[in-house]
Amino acid sequence: MDILLITILTAIATIIGTITGFGISTVMIPILLLSYPLGQTLLLVGIIHLFGNLWKVILFGHDFQWKLVLLFGIPGIIASYIGASFIINTSQQILSRILGAFLIAYVLWLFLNKSFQIKQTMVTQISGGALSGFLAGIFGIGGAVRAAFLSAFNLPKAVYISTAGAIALFVDTTRLTKYLTEGIRLEQRILWTLPLFIIVSFLSAYIAKRILKFIPQNHFRAVVVVLLFIIALKLLIFPGN
Repeated sequence: MDILLITILTAIATIIGTITGFGISTVMIPILLLSYPLGQTLLLVGIIHLFGNLWKVILFGHDFQWKLVLLFGIPGIIASYIGASFIINTSQQILSRILGAFLIAYVLWLFLNKSFQIKQTMVTQISGGALSGFLAGIFGIGGAVRAAFLSAFNLPKAVYISTAGAIALFVDTTRLTKYLTEGIRLEQRILWTLPLFIIVSFLSAYIAKRILKFIPQNHFRAVVVVLLFIIALKLLIFPGN
């Protein structure tokens, strides 16, 4: 795939991912799989995803909740390492469809029960972290599940974004380490242009922060839920490789 196209894809995915707290991997992985093997795709998108989450923490980080980060992040670290161990032997299509079906059912439940909120108990936080971490490790897409849990907590939008970013930093660091120890490497041409993608991701995250000011707090959860539904349909109908 042409470097320019990857750069544009990075910009679009980062803007979506910053506003919603998820989406970079969900947007980029299916497209990059058309041109690159699964391992290289997960590594490249994982690096961009890691920096995207770093920008969330830097741009919104004064608001994130440490307790929530730790209760999501620690199980997520363990689960992502386990998930990353199975990327070679896992059917990506089956997992994508299962995840898509789950998210559609969840979004429909939220639509029918608009006042529904998941209680911020230790059980829900640990289970949400473990499930999203496992899915992130095994096929690079765990943010949608993390968003499903965090959006139901009805957090202020800045707290939601920065908390999601901080949690994902734990998970990304773990799974990237596992990919590298498994011998997955980027091809030389992509490696040399990686700094460009990282710079673009920061600029795009900053643009997203400006856009976020125009989304009222009382509409923010609805925006996340709608995008969750779109992503879920994509995973269910077009699961990728």
